[in-house]
Amino acid sequence: MYLPTILHLHTDYRAPPSSSSSGKPSGYDSRKGSLSNNSSSNYQGNLGDQRDTNREDRFIELIKASTTDLSELRNPLVVWCSPRGYLPANAERREETLKRKREEYWSFVRQYFNTRIDDQHHDTYRQIHIDIPRMSPLVPLFQQSIVQEMFERVLYIWAIRHPASGYVQGINDLVTPFFIVFIYGFVPLGQDLDTYDISLINEEDRAIVEADSFWCMNRLLDGIQDNYTFAQPGIQHKVCQLRELIHRIDANLHKHLEKHEIDYLQFSFRWFNNLLMREIPLRCTIRLWDTLHAEPDGFSHFVLYVCAAFLTHFSTQLMQQKDFQSLMLLLQSLPTRSWGDNEVSVIVAEAFRLKYVKHN
Repeated sequence: MYLPTILHLHTDYRAPPSSSSSGKPSGYDSRKGSLSNNSSSNYQGNLGDQRDTNREDRFIELIKASTTDLSELRNPLVVWCSPRGYLPANAERREETLKRKREEYWSFVRQYFNTRIDDQHHDTYRQIHIDIPRMSPLVPLFQQSIVQEMFERVLYIWAIRHPASGYVQGINDLVTPFFIVFIYGFVPLGQDLDTYDISLINEEDRAIVEADSFWCMNRLLDGIQDNYTFAQPGIQHKVCQLRELIHRIDANLHKHLEKHEIDYLQFSFRWFNNLLMREIPLRCTIRLWDTLHAEPDGFSHFVLYVCAAFLTHFSTQLMQQKDFQSLMLLLQSLPTRSWGDNEVSVIVAEAFRLKYVKHN
């Protein structure tokens, strides 16, 4: 897997110099930009006529209640942070809120990060330290020590502040999309993000990216924390739901998997644990997460339909496999390396169809 330039994000945002004595960033300034036609408003594909009236009403109320310039909706910080509850809908409150939350994150770092050497927390830090270099090992960006240190702080602080679950393998992947979207705004236009030297970005801007990535991941995990508590009951439940859904929508595939003793847990646990990040290229993850952010229950429930659509998309190839080993090899390495926005759009459209068929 490699990390290409994010072609569908053309928006750039910059932070003004910090006025605080601590040197920590205070807020963003948005520059005009544009998203491609693959923005979240177009994600339903041929289901554009099937509207979620309540969701539209809430969106319209939000816009009317805020002082948001509609052009700000092209800013990835606005689009990705607002649904997570991190960025206030009212634009007048944003600078103050961002300044406070970023300073709060760095106060956590000062308070907790040195405890990583203590016996009580050493195992947590050690596992994080081992996992981070394994993320996209062929992508030079993630092999930069400065990037790995940013991820270590984010993950360690989150784990220390969430003792009910602590750090679980897979959580490290969930920082990546936020980090990519936010760091992209500080990389000079035309530069390849795969190989760009992050140390060239000034410390204050890196601090912004790190703090925002922490809080957005924190908000995301708040909604799916039972995926990562002891025995990971949230994922166990979703695997059962996926089995039942496939039984209903693709009985032949379901029978074929059962015939060859394929347990859904053997392949779909990873899907829910990593929100499909290990199954599709990172460029596709960014596209998929645009939709998941746009759905009120995107990461907690709609992802079930996405996984069902993802599995049935490969139904023909899976039905051609005649034994357990060949089925598992395919399920664990589905042919998505060349995927782009079009393929993800198909999966998302099918996921919406499944959701509406189920509820109507």
